[in-house]
Order: sequence, then structure tokens, then C-alpha cells
Amino acid sequence: MSAKELRADRERLLDWYRAHARDLPWRRTRDAYAIWISEAMLQQTRVEAVVDYWTRFLARFPDVGALAAAAEDEVLAAWSGLGYYRRARALRAAAQAIVERHAGRFPDELEAARALPGVGPYTAGAVLSIAYDRPAALVDGNVVRVFARWLGCELEHLAATRWAWERAQELVPEHGAGEWNQALMELGATVCTPREPRCDACPLQARCAARRSARQAELPRPKPRRAPLDVELEALLVERGGELLLERRPPGGRMAGLWQLPTRQISPAPELADLFPPRYSLAFLAAHGEPLASLRHAITHHRIVLTLRAARVPREKQLEPLAWVPRERLGEFALSGMARKALQAVREAQK
Repeated sequence: MSAKELRADRERLLDWYRAHARDLPWRRTRDAYAIWISEAMLQQTRVEAVVDYWTRFLARFPDVGALAAAAEDEVLAAWSGLGYYRRARALRAAAQAIVERHAGRFPDELEAARALPGVGPYTAGAVLSIAYDRPAALVDGNVVRVFARWLGCELEHLAATRWAWERAQELVPEHGAGEWNQALMELGATVCTPREPRCDACPLQARCAARRSARQAELPRPKPRRAPLDVELEALLVERGGELLLERRPPGGRMAGLWQLPTRQISPAPELADLFPPRYSLAFLAAHGEPLASLRHAITHHRIVLTLRAARVPREKQLEPLAWVPRERLGEFALSGMARKALQAVREAQK
């Protein structure tokens, strides 16, 4: 494709974006902090789920200083349900670095932004281009897909991503990079989708390499997937006078420090030794009656079936590191996504 054709396609995509972009709250601001929070939340999370979380998070931590001064548990509680909690911890650590090194302002230079905890090339490119109009490129899964189909790329996953970064850096404009980057991501999210792309609605259809060869379903070449692991868990609902018994996960590893219902693994799965470690025996929690509910949950490549049972605990038993939590205070605790889903399943079952 010639430089003239590329420029023409870029203008078509920008015109399409101006006419069809979704009205999302973080697109109504140029505040770097608000944009940074949205980009952190949007990684590996659906837009529909992020809108309410973003609004509540900014209400609770309205600026970098508020986030930097907050306790980790408070930040995790506000993040509870979004998953990938290392993102929340990295946000807090980066906020503290911004206060200490940059006078509370997200840096507008790429090298300084990349030096912040948890800020990779994608996040840095998004914030700098959208908030500060810097000519910074970005690549996410949507951008890889758009470039691979539009320009034609036969490379496998990691090589295709590196190739997409090269194309992104070549094509990012000197001015208006934020709008260009968002247009690419919007096209991938709403039109050039992984399955059943809406090619008739695409502004790049005339010169799209994949469409010309009818290979939209083949490009980009997919990332090899790990075989899923099936896991059976049992969670125990222990109540007393309006309080629930919760356990806190270990301070290291996955879901570190989050709260959940007392949970034990039923099926043998040595691969999960780090996910549900046998820290202590829950045998003293005597389950009774029929299961309250059953649900399915996924953590990375683990397919979990969780059974919930009512249980009781002898009065004289020492419960450390378990804790009794009033139901009305559950919102103050950083619950794991599975715990939130389990409590919702119990509420529905009890109705």
C-alpha cells in the first residue's frame, strides 16, 4: 500500500471514529489521571464492566494524591470484582511515585511514564497520546487484529505483536495521536471483532488484505492456548448474628491478601498448590444440609466448579486467620471475584 493510500485510509478511519465512537465517560476528559485509571481498568476487562467501577473509583480517589495516600486494603476493596488485582496495587505504587517524583502529575514524557510501576508501553502510549497529544503509539489486542487484517500479517502471536508495534510507530501522527489510537481500538472493539467482523461497516474495507482474500477468520493467527484445568472447590457459609466468616488469602501469590469464604479444594490438582494452598485445616467447620448453590468460575486457565454449603463452627475454636465480618461492612473488604459471585449466588438462592 502506498503512502498516499495509507493516508487516505487513516482519514477514513478518523472520520468513521468521529461519527461512530461510543460515548464513554473517560473520553470526555483530558485529565491524565482519569485516563490512566480507565486504561488500567480496561486491560483484560469488558468496557461495560468498567464504567461503574471507574466512576466509583474516581469518586473515592479523585486525584493522584488521594490514591497515593490510601491504604492498600482500601484500594483493593474499590477494585474488588475487576480481577487481576496486581493492577490495583501497581496503580497505588505508581501514584506514590508520581507524588514523590513528579509533583502529583502523571509525567508527559515516555521514558518517565514507563518508569512508573505497572505502566507498560501500551498504558504510557494511551495516556501520553490522549491526555497530552504526544505522538506516542500503542498496541493492544484490538490494534494487532486491525493491523493484521488491514495490512496483511501472517506472523504468529508474539511476532505479530512486535510487527504491529512497528506499524503503530510508523503510522502514529505527530498531532492527533490520541484520536488515532482510540480510532484503531474502537474499530477493533466494535467492527473488526475476533469473530464475525462487520466488514460491511468498516471504513478500511476497500483495501483490507484479509477481506480481499476472505481470510478475516484466520488473521491474526491465534495465540496457542493452554489446556484448561478442571477444579472442584467447596466454600462454606458460616453465619452468626448478621456476621459472615471470611478468610484472608496469603500475602503473596495470586489474589494475594484478598478475602473469600472459607474454601477448600475437593478434586486433587497439584497444579493448584499455589492457588489454594493448604494453610490450615477447615475440617472443624462442620458443613450441614444440602448445598446452598453451585456456580462456575474461571481463573486464568482454571475452570472451577464451586459448591456452597452452610456450616457452623464450635464456639471455643480459635479462628485465626479467619474473621467475622458484619454483612453491612462487606463492601469495605477486598473480596475475590469468586467470593463476590458466591455471595450473590447465596442471595439469589435464599430468595
